[in-house]
Amino acid sequence: MDLCTVRRSIVEPALLLLPAKMESLQAVVMLLAIGLQESRFEYRRQMGSGPAKSFWRAEQSGGMVTGLLRFRVESIRDLATGRCAVHGVVPAAPEVWNAIEHDDILAAGLAAPAAVHRSVPPSRAGQRVRRLGAVSPDLDSGACSHGEAAQRTELRKM
Repeated sequence: MDLCTVRRSIVEPALLLLPAKMESLQAVVMLLAIGLQESRFEYRRQMGSGPAKSFWRAEQSGGMVTGLLRFRVESIRDLATGRCAVHGVVPAAPEVWNAIEHDDILAAGLAAPAAVHRSVPPSRAGQRVRRLGAVSPDLDSGACSHGEAAQRTELRKM
């Protein structure tokens, strides 16, 4: 899946359901960078017999699933359980872990709190996104930076 599609159909809808402080360019860049690193947005299940699911490679006992559901800060725990409720998923590790293999927006919404708190500056993460992705988004406008100049101009108007 190309990065423009990931951004528009998964990342942006996921961030809309999170607190405003998590809906930032930095969050978008980090979610794209992490997803590219982990799965290149090609596989929702770890290759081989690995236990990780979703484009962001969450394990059932890992931070994106069990870690958020049991987080020591109540507001973060509530964010995770609320996210599950919106997606009709019981907020228990096995159910969440199974759901994120097929629900990309839920997976991105659970990956976002970790992405927002990473210490990589947005400019470095953006460079990583551009380096790893075959198609890289223009992170300031939301338009893709591939194709002819006229096509990019049209995309930026959207």
